[in-house]
Amino acid sequence: MELAEIEALVSKIKQDIECCECLKDLVDVKNEQLGKKSTFFSVALEGLNQMIRTAPIEEKKKLGALINKFKTDVLDCYNKKEIVLKEKLELEKLKEEEIDISLPGNDYSAGSKNPLFVIRDEIIKFFTSLGYDVYAGPEVENDHYNFELLNTPKDHPARDMQDSFYIDERTLLRTHTSPVQARTMLKNPNTPIKMIAPGKTYRRDDDDLTHSHQFMQIECLVVDEGINLAHLKSTLEKFMHHIFGMKRTIKFVPSYFPFTEPSFEVNVSCANCHGKGCNMCKGTGYIEVLGAGMVHPNVLRMCGYDDTRFSGFAFGVGVERLAMLRYGIDDIRRFYQNDVRFLKQFKEEFRK
Repeated sequence: MELAEIEALVSKIKQDIECCECLKDLVDVKNEQLGKKSTFFSVALEGLNQMIRTAPIEEKKKLGALINKFKTDVLDCYNKKEIVLKEKLELEKLKEEEIDISLPGNDYSAGSKNPLFVIRDEIIKFFTSLGYDVYAGPEVENDHYNFELLNTPKDHPARDMQDSFYIDERTLLRTHTSPVQARTMLKNPNTPIKMIAPGKTYRRDDDDLTHSHQFMQIECLVVDEGINLAHLKSTLEKFMHHIFGMKRTIKFVPSYFPFTEPSFEVNVSCANCHGKGCNMCKGTGYIEVLGAGMVHPNVLRMCGYDDTRFSGFAFGVGVERLAMLRYGIDDIRRFYQNDVRFLKQFKEEFRK
């Protein structure tokens, strides 16, 4: 075999290596061309070895160097191509596993708070900003705290206004959060108090659009020396303006509650007609929102206060009623039905 033929064979092997497009093709070329039983070794190297055996002594060294050069050139070509193909394979894998961050992610946005709790939290925040303390008490209450300390003894006709869930003769589900006020005064006799008592209350009532056997109430109590009706009116005006806006006005309508004297129903001007009269307010121009009054002297005395020195005011408001008036909710039962469609209506409102 001539030297030119061997050089052509080496060139052909290198060309085959360069033409490989994947590692599998490269391995196939290696097995076919560079193995001990391959064409290169069996033909080219054998031809060179024969040439060495028959060559003059001075040529043997040159032919040996040529054999090593052929081997080195082919192996270098193979190794370089292997590196290129491995890098190519790695890039393809990275591309396949690449995360396209330009795509929108899954929507795991939070739901909306119940408007009942939004109003409750807003009321608490409003009064605490004015220096009021927040107190809580048991929902299963003793008749003594729920009625008697609030100037409503047994067989008092005012009890019929709060038809109750009795557990036994002396225990019931509280009908208002006023027992928290009585408990607080008993613990701090003849001490100034500014407090609110939010919580659930229970009354045996028909479930309809505006009534529920369970509802949430927030009661307010202020007791100190020199407290008068002007303080109550000022507090209620600030409160109503905060909840319904500065354009709303309030008025006191005389009423009766056994634990306050004098007692009032507090009406706020109708948002629909602005006090002119419409179907919503039944032509009166105002809507009743809460009951209020000056703390009855009997209540002060029973709770350990000197009624000749101390006076106070109190009012209680149904949180559901405020939420219904503010957001135009037509049925009190919607607050407790856990209907996602109802809650979604307020999602954007509560983000503001």
